[in-house]
Amino acid sequence: MGHITRPPLNQLLAVALPIARQAGAEINRIYAQTVLAKAPQFVTKSDQSPLTSADLAAHHIIEEGLRLVTPDIEVVSEEGQDAHGIGREQSIFWLVDPLDGTREFLSGNGEFTVNIALIEQGQPALGVVVVPTTGECFWGGLSFGSFFQRDPDQQPVSLKVTSARPNPWRVMASRSHLNDSTAALIARLGPVSLIQAGSSLKFCRMAQGQADIYPRLSPTCEWDTAAAQAVLEGAGGHVFDLNGNRLRYGKPEVLNPSFIACTESYAQIAEFIAPPK
Repeated sequence: MGHITRPPLNQLLAVALPIARQAGAEINRIYAQTVLAKAPQFVTKSDQSPLTSADLAAHHIIEEGLRLVTPDIEVVSEEGQDAHGIGREQSIFWLVDPLDGTREFLSGNGEFTVNIALIEQGQPALGVVVVPTTGECFWGGLSFGSFFQRDPDQQPVSLKVTSARPNPWRVMASRSHLNDSTAALIARLGPVSLIQAGSSLKFCRMAQGQADIYPRLSPTCEWDTAAAQAVLEGAGGHVFDLNGNRLRYGKPEVLNPSFIACTESYAQIAEFIAPPK
């Protein structure tokens, strides 16, 4: 595993945030010209997920921008040639989803994001999430808190979740991937208020205090969750697998296990989780 001495996180944030905003602006331009103009265009990748010109444009902006300013830190992007291998074994690397929520992009609902995370020793040390359609920016990390900003000229707002047991639970669920296993776990929570959102926005809305728990028992990849996990953890939330372990990155397998994002700790909600035997 390669060892890299990284710059301070605030310096890396100053690199990643404007690059994410630039990628978001380009996504918005393509979104207006294609999807909002009722002329969506995409191809289907080998995993049957859609790929658009916006995915690729954002990928190139982010990859080239990060490599220019931080040449010693590997960039691993969902749309890069090395996404499933080279670079993910490094002790430090950028993990990027240039357009998270391509299905949301194509549906025209606006709930898609740009995700840039810095992974250090298998954990997200820094995450930046930009919502192109609204201009919202989220960033954070376990070591320095989480923040929200809609306008670059405005003062960032510090985010902090509350951990009091809710009644009823406000449950965040995927618009596109609410399967039977997830529905069964939600049922075990008792009375709930169901909130749906696309892409990594689910984590960010939780960091803003809009929901309490997000169970995900269907497949995701590391680049889907890393940046938003950093944001939620910086706000005091948690993201863990069904055995209570914090999600890890740079694993041999790029798929995440089933996980729970929550404003409470694993010990506080373990009664509702039934790990597979």
